[in-house]
Parts: sequence; structure tokens; C-alpha cells
Amino acid sequence: MKPRMNFFQAAPDTIKALTALEAQIQSSGLEQSLIELVKTRASQINGCAFCINMHTQDARKRGETEQRLYLLNAWRESPVYTDRERAALAWTEAVTLISETHAPDDVYNEVRAHFSESETVNLTMLIATINAWNRLAISFRSVPPVKVSAATAA
Repeated sequence: MKPRMNFFQAAPDTIKALTALEAQIQSSGLEQSLIELVKTRASQINGCAFCINMHTQDARKRGETEQRLYLLNAWRESPVYTDRERAALAWTEAVTLISETHAPDDVYNEVRAHFSESETVNLTMLIATINAWNRLAISFRSVPPVKVSAATAA
């Protein structure tokens, strides 16, 4: 796969605005581990290889375990996530798939049981932001930096 364009270079002021939103979310008080789980889960749903690669690496650097990353797309069946993380992951799926789910009341009520009003807004903005990054990366065919082994090169 070949990238279509470098959107950072093509529209730097627009990307600067999205980057500023990203910085705000990073300093919002949400746990860093939760931020990376949400970014990775939304990226899995959207099929964004570039962002999955980036956010699993970022999560590992911040101490996330391999097991929790491997089980993320089956989080409902796995006991390794807290109730707060589960609420955030359910909200991530509902907001990422908004045209299908319409953010159902039961999922909203569960997220509100674990997050304050401001945290709920920050979480929702986090989800919206990673969805924006996913759409940019997928649309313009951002290619994750990967090491090619002899087996995959053949």
C-alpha cells in the first residue's frame, strides 16, 4: 500500500487544530492507560492499521500489558479490565459506531456511573478525536512503519 498524501504537509493549520485538541485531551485528567485503550479500540473498529500500531506501542511504553492489548477486541469476555474501563470501552464502541447505535441510554448510563460530567465530555471528545485521526489515516492511506521479516518479504 502506498500513501496518497501527507496530510500534515497538505493542510498544516487544520492538522494543528486537531493536534491542539489532542493535547487538551491528554491533559484532561483521564488516565493515560484508559486513553490508549480507547484509542486502540476505536482504531480496531475502524480498521486503522497506522493508529493500531501507534497506540499499542504507546500503550506498551506507558506500562500496558501485552495480555490486555491482545484481549482488547474481546474485552467483554475478559476479566482484565476494570468496570470504569469497561464502561469507557462500551461508550467507545457506541460513539464510534454512532450511525448504528445512536449512543443508547443503557451504555450512556453505565458510562455516567463511572465518569463525572466533565470526564464524560472529555471521554467523548477523546473518542471523536481518535475517530478523526482514523479517518485521516485511512483516507490518505497512512502506512504504519513496520519491519519486514524475511518470511513476509518472500
